[in-house]
Amino acid sequence: MNKKIILWVIVVVAIILAIAGGILLYTSNKTKSNPEEIWKQYISYINEQNYEKMYDMLTEDSKAQISKDDFISRNKNIYDGIDMTDMKVEIIGIENEDSKTSKITYNSTMDTEAGQIDFQNTVRLTKNKDNKNGYEINWSSSLIFPQLSNTDKVKIKTISAERGSITDKDGQLLAGKGSVSSVGIVPGKLGENKNENIEKMANLLGVTVDSINKSLSASWVKDDSFVPIKKVSKDDNNLKEQLLQISGVKITTDKGRTYPLGEAAAHLVGYVQNITAEELQENRGKGYTSTSVIGKAGLERIFEDRLKGKDGVEIYIEDSKGTRKTDIAKIDVQNGEDIKLTIDSNIQTKLYNELKDNEGCFVVMHPKTGALLALVSTPSYNPNDFALGMNTEKWNEIKDNENKPMLARYLQSYCPGSTFKPITGAVGLTTNSLKVEDTFSYNGLSWKKDGWGEYDITTLTAYNGPKNLRNALIYSDNIYFAQAALQIGKSNFTSGLKKIKFGENIDFTLTTSKSQYSNSDDIQNEKVLADSGYGQGEILVNPIHMASIYSAFANDGNMIKPYLEAKDGNKTEYLVENAFSKEAANTIKDDLIQVVEQGTAKDMKVAGRTIAGKTGTAELKGSKDAEADVLGWFDCFTTDENNNQLLIISMVENGRDLGGSHYLISKIKSLF
Repeated sequence: MNKKIILWVIVVVAIILAIAGGILLYTSNKTKSNPEEIWKQYISYINEQNYEKMYDMLTEDSKAQISKDDFISRNKNIYDGIDMTDMKVEIIGIENEDSKTSKITYNSTMDTEAGQIDFQNTVRLTKNKDNKNGYEINWSSSLIFPQLSNTDKVKIKTISAERGSITDKDGQLLAGKGSVSSVGIVPGKLGENKNENIEKMANLLGVTVDSINKSLSASWVKDDSFVPIKKVSKDDNNLKEQLLQISGVKITTDKGRTYPLGEAAAHLVGYVQNITAEELQENRGKGYTSTSVIGKAGLERIFEDRLKGKDGVEIYIEDSKGTRKTDIAKIDVQNGEDIKLTIDSNIQTKLYNELKDNEGCFVVMHPKTGALLALVSTPSYNPNDFALGMNTEKWNEIKDNENKPMLARYLQSYCPGSTFKPITGAVGLTTNSLKVEDTFSYNGLSWKKDGWGEYDITTLTAYNGPKNLRNALIYSDNIYFAQAALQIGKSNFTSGLKKIKFGENIDFTLTTSKSQYSNSDDIQNEKVLADSGYGQGEILVNPIHMASIYSAFANDGNMIKPYLEAKDGNKTEYLVENAFSKEAANTIKDDLIQVVEQGTAKDMKVAGRTIAGKTGTAELKGSKDAEADVLGWFDCFTTDENNNQLLIISMVENGRDLGGSHYLISKIKSLF
């Protein structure tokens, strides 16, 4: 009985499978015999770039007109050349011309490098001779574009967009089109010592012999051709003189991206270089080609999308005689946007030259508007070297330099030393945890709290008069501000610093390092809090952020938002409104004026000007060893109505041997 049941089940399953197979076969044959589905399948193969399968779908007569290799080559070259993607067809009519041939009328759209192309076209499909494989496609080049004959070519022409320029506030060029020298070879003039001459040239230009020989072997090169090898600075006369001593070398004037301020504005402006294969892939669809340049650093990188523009592209059909026959698609060229900065080239260059032999930085800002007039970092590098092409030896020399010429120091954060004291005072006054009249008691040049053991606070200058806020700023009294920080308390101190953007990235064109009051989220103990009061401890401040903080002392407690790009109108934007109380800000301002008039910054006095400022010396090693190296700081701003309004944050490394703050004062004083 069980065997009969099993046998019956097997029979039923077999019947079901047979029926299913028949249905599947019927469906398959129906699909294959449907001209519409055949054509849609062909289109899907185009999108997949499966040109072999496309060829397999052609009629025998079509295959007799074009070989498989030629078919693949023609389709691939055209579709790849125009960067075709996402082809779509809409069937609008099917007509049976006879018992074997169907004509499909369709609309086609595709995305290309020159934008979207759409057209109406027709295709004829013929039943296979044995009628087993449905329909096959009658192919000609007109299926690619209706106007395209088998002898025509599809051409693409690119009109390069001009990269936008970067200028200073007065329109002086910081980055843009300029003249460069193009060094090349006239092959027929290399002479008998061809190989030797090529080697000499390669050594001078920092390129390989192989790269030169590759350029010389191009199909277009003739004996009298000028074969460009490398662009160099038009001002590098010594190099050009050496090159011209080599037989076959010729130098012409060409256009290229130049940086007129050179080292003086390198970190700010940045540079462009030829796009890499990886960058080309990352930026696919954004209009770049293998010959494009792209911003690699500074504002060239940050403003890349606005500067680069968009190349114009034309796709057209050319007949066998080379005559332009039909336009297919076109995108007009869009040159890059010109960008005007607030930078003053004169100030930028002057300050760079003043500090170029040291490691340091300057931030110069208008104290009432926030317009940045200079961002200087030293030492520096020449961005023209990058734009023209830098060899490995030169790059390694820069990269491995212990003085870090590639480092934009104004974007980093540093221990501010005594330039932080006005901030401690302003936080205390604003939170009512410190009063102007508050005084502290201590004798001599050192002090420590009971229970601190061997740890004490030292200051450098003894002075007569009360140990109050004004005198503590005038004479830069570490002990006063250590005791003030303890009185203010950790909670008021940290909340006051958070209010002025400590621990945050500030809203600015360039990405700056965060300022901090602690290496963690908390000030760990009283000793660290006391040290923080005079700008040591774990306090780090970014110079651009510091400029905004100091602007609050000139603007009734409101921190000005720094900006780099010139804008219409004079509306001032604030980074933090009411960062300090108006009373606190004006008290600190008046005290800082006295620092210049009679205190540690007396050498900053300028006849006819009212300047507020603060000197600073920051221990780099966290020790009180007299030999420990230091950062020198000087921060100042004008408070009078003179048209030449300036706020300057300045810092120099290895400040002990240089004279610290006073060295910086000597560098900036002439600006006032």
